[in-house]
Formats: sequence, C-alpha cells, structure tokens
Amino acid sequence: MLDRNQIAQRISQELQNGWYVNLGIGIPTLIANYVPKGVSVVFQSENGILGMGPFPFEGEEDADMINAGKQTITPLPGASIFDSATSFAMIRGQHIQLTVLGAMEVSEKGDIANWKIPGKMVKGMGGAMDLVASADNIIVAMSHTSRNGKSKLLKSCTLPLTGVRCIKKIVTNMAVLDVTPDGFKLLERAPGVSVKDIENATEGRLIVEGKIPVIKL
Repeated sequence: MLDRNQIAQRISQELQNGWYVNLGIGIPTLIANYVPKGVSVVFQSENGILGMGPFPFEGEEDADMINAGKQTITPLPGASIFDSATSFAMIRGQHIQLTVLGAMEVSEKGDIANWKIPGKMVKGMGGAMDLVASADNIIVAMSHTSRNGKSKLLKSCTLPLTGVRCIKKIVTNMAVLDVTPDGFKLLERAPGVSVKDIENATEGRLIVEGKIPVIKL
C-alpha cells in the first residue's frame, strides 16, 4: 500500500502548469514537496499565504511562517502574506483551480465528511466548507479504511457532512478512484494491492472496467 508521502506524490501528478492550489491539513500539505519538474503552481494556504514552498530543513524553521495546519513552511520568491479575509475572498471568488483535502468519509455520490466526529471536541469547522462550496476540482487524500478495517468509501456518509456531491477524485493508500454519477470508478491500484482487495475495502459501489494499472510514482 502507499504511505502518506506516496499518496501526496501521486496527487502531485494531477498538478497543471499555472494552477493556484489550496492544500488542506494532513496528507495534502505534503504535496508541496513533490511538484513535478517543469510544472509551476502557486500554493495557497487559507490562513493567508500565496506562494508556499516545501517544508524547511531542520534548524531553518521560522515559527511565524506556518500553513493552515500550523506546520512550518518556506515561502517561495515573490510569496505574499495577507489576512484570512483576503484568503477566503480568493477561495469564495473561485480563483483556486484545485483543492486537496483529507477526509474521514466520502460517499459514492461525492459527499465528504471531514470536519467533525460526534462526541469529539473540535475547535471549529475551519475553511473546508468554503473550499468544497467554491472549488470545481477537489481531490481527497485519505486512507481507504479505518484502523479497525471498516471502509471509509461508503454508500452514504455517516458523519456530519462538509459538502454534498463535490468530490471529483480520491487517492487512498490502496487506489486512485474517480467519483462518477454511477459510483467510485477504479483507475489505478497500489503496488501489491489486488482489485479484489479494493472491492473488499469499498462499501460504496465500485466500478471496475478492464485491466487496472498499478500506480507509478
């Protein structure tokens, strides 16, 4: 299966030249470390940064330079820093070509739940609801199953929803899938993972057509 960095590396293959890209908390923040050669993108963080670079080397961290997940980052030449109102104006004004989010559940219809677990204390919903309401292209980075082996790709989400029918693609530790009107369409599988493994780990409808290639990093 893919580890967290490999999930981020696979999603980095979706980046296109000239895009503005918002990276959510968790696995998505790792994508800034894997931008393909020859591709120029601008990473936006909802706490007010445009032009995020990779994580700093040990000893070169600046505690004031952080992303939305409170991780230290590096600014690229020409980067801008601004207030969160301006940041959300960019998001709500649909100036972001791609959003990558983590998730606890995704339904076969493209619904996403990623902000609250009932009974658990959370500081707030953050910017995810603005992102899923405004972005046309949303990719989810997540594990395919929970720690106890239950599927997180469901017929219907059981947790409070963040957005409805908004997810386009999912990259998990087991597979790459498109969300279609008919369900999850399997595009690629992780090394060492069979189609049967993915079928067993997916509660929602899974569409398998032809031979499924192995993910190449």
